[in-house]
Amino acid sequence: MTRADKQALLQQLKSDYRQILINYFTTDKTLKEKIDKFINAVFCANIPVPQIIEIHMDLIEEFSKQLKLEGRSDESLLDYRLTLIDVLAHLCEAYRSSISK
Repeated sequence: MTRADKQALLQQLKSDYRQILINYFTTDKTLKEKIDKFINAVFCANIPVPQIIEIHMDLIEEFSKQLKLEGRSDESLLDYRLTLIDVLAHLCEAYRSSISK
């Protein structure tokens, strides 16, 4: 994979993860599908876990800045750690399943 391809993939993954974060605490019926698609892309591209954590932290920082600009508290963003835990658990399951095959 070329450097440009990897950058494009990482941008797409960040965009996909942003949608997961935004919809995580809603009643979005397609959320599980979005998480599965994201995990599949991460797994197939062999993206390391620290990179996923970095994407999460970058997005949370962006959200925090926006909330502060709006004069609102960013304390609720702590709840989105659950999103990261959920995504990493799905990724671990994908790795576990691939090893057992």
